[in-house]
Amino acid sequence: MSALEQVIETGASLLETRIIQTVETASGTPLPLYAIALGNPAPDVPAIGIFGGVHGLERIGTTVAIAYLQYLVTRLQWDVTLHQQLETMRFVFMPLINPGGMLLGTRANPNGVDLMRNAPLDSNERVPMLVGGQRISPRLPWYRGASNGNMETESRAVCDLVATDLLTRKFALAVDCHSGFGVSDRLWFPYAHTRTPFSHLAEIHALKDVFYRTHLHHPYIFEPQSSQYLTHGDLWDFLHLRALETPERIFLPLTLEMGSWRWIKKNPRQLLSRHGMFNPLIAHRQQRVLRRHLSLLDFLSRASCSYLKWLPQGEARSDHHARAMAHWYPSAPTA
Repeated sequence: MSALEQVIETGASLLETRIIQTVETASGTPLPLYAIALGNPAPDVPAIGIFGGVHGLERIGTTVAIAYLQYLVTRLQWDVTLHQQLETMRFVFMPLINPGGMLLGTRANPNGVDLMRNAPLDSNERVPMLVGGQRISPRLPWYRGASNGNMETESRAVCDLVATDLLTRKFALAVDCHSGFGVSDRLWFPYAHTRTPFSHLAEIHALKDVFYRTHLHHPYIFEPQSSQYLTHGDLWDFLHLRALETPERIFLPLTLEMGSWRWIKKNPRQLLSRHGMFNPLIAHRQQRVLRRHLSLLDFLSRASCSYLKWLPQGEARSDHHARAMAHWYPSAPTA
């Protein structure tokens, strides 16, 4: 929180900052949920949203999001090309979604709810026990919240911000920064609640192609989250389905899943720390993580700004869809 507020103070004259909600803590001190924006506010320009800290244990996600915001604020003081870019696009940041969980050192928020299982969306397919989301008890991990309850304050804040600042545009992209799965860095796209391919599969495949052609040496695996496991209540599935209510608009939510097992493999003593399972604890490894992922976020911001140059249309869209199906869903029945 201190790091985020320092960046906000540094860029005060350049940023549009607001507190969209506050979260109560056991001490009685409310924690703010900050939303920061910069760039052209006109609804006809594309936008990218950068999110982090959904899970309180995964501090590196928030660190990456704040570092990228700091990078933009610093460049704005001298970089004419960035000012030109901001005339044609919009940035939206919510780097610390779950400050209460981060304060407590827990995955869930202070109410014991896993925010990434909290959306009112159930899978019709079999999900893994507990990991896929459970309503048994907040004392167990991956608790979704009560079936008849409202969404948590933090979840609603994310949904409201996305609805007003991203889903109102012809094109928008979101990146949610996480850590903890596997030894490889992954870019997951919907869906998490079903293995059915989502409606913008061709667009995701085109984005992947542009990234792979631009970055010949990279560590990322693009894949649907369903290729790894299914869950109930995924916020980005819920928001993508909401975006489909306006079919002429395109919303591409991505989850950056940083492979923390690699950090553990290099330093097994991290297993002795709860934070060590999800974050690089050695300074030079954290610096390496920031260098790697800031380049990715910069690419995605440029891709958002230039979406008309790579977004497939007509026969090209049909071709990308067919290639995406062959690549990610090879066993799916053909039409």
